[in-house]
Amino acid sequence: MNSNEKNINDIVDFYKNDKLLKYELEGFKQQVQNFFLEWPGFVINDKSVIHSIKSRIKDAEHLRDKLQRKIQSGRKITISNFRNEVTDLIGVRILYLYQDQFEIIHNEIMRQINERKEWKLMEEPKAYTWDPEAAKTYDDLGIRHEIKETFYTSVHYVIRPYNNNSQPICCEIQVRTLFEEIWGEIDHTINYPHATDSIACKEQLKVLAKLISSGTRLSDSIFRSYNEYNEINKKH
Repeated sequence: MNSNEKNINDIVDFYKNDKLLKYELEGFKQQVQNFFLEWPGFVINDKSVIHSIKSRIKDAEHLRDKLQRKIQSGRKITISNFRNEVTDLIGVRILYLYQDQFEIIHNEIMRQINERKEWKLMEEPKAYTWDPEAAKTYDDLGIRHEIKETFYTSVHYVIRPYNNNSQPICCEIQVRTLFEEIWGEIDHTINYPHATDSIACKEQLKVLAKLISSGTRLSDSIFRSYNEYNEINKKH
């Protein structure tokens, strides 16, 4: 066993067995999840803009894989700094139905950071999109964006508790539509934790991404028509 393997084993053993760390991870996960479930700012016309929420604490073997990739890329990771280096030990995924709802979700997340001082950003929010129309939306909101070769689409926020400085417990919040979640689940099954080498799979995932984008735009149009129809009926 070389020094890197021993280091990774030490970190993973600590991660699996440290009771205080488990308590902190579970506590912050629950706090983030409860915010999205209970905060009244997400309720518009008696309906939440959030369709559903998924959450998890990273599996120890998936942590091992991530540590191996990071160390192979040249990162120096130890028991004392791995919580800074691995920023998705907690993952919370927020799903919504159509694009107009995203601005509400984004604004409430940023208020939780900038006004209510409950969380701090570990890095600036980032959107992954290949779609020029979606990119314009993110530009308007001041969210930086980039294209992933796989055509992965989601918006990521990496946060930690506001008052936790020495050993931050990080949470990655992913925000995406239900259509994007379908693509993400298929991609995750094929490419995580190790990416497929199949060219056919890679190309078909790109085709699926374009179909997903069409579905998202159609759902946007349906809900805009629905909301306009209801507004007209209110006046009569």
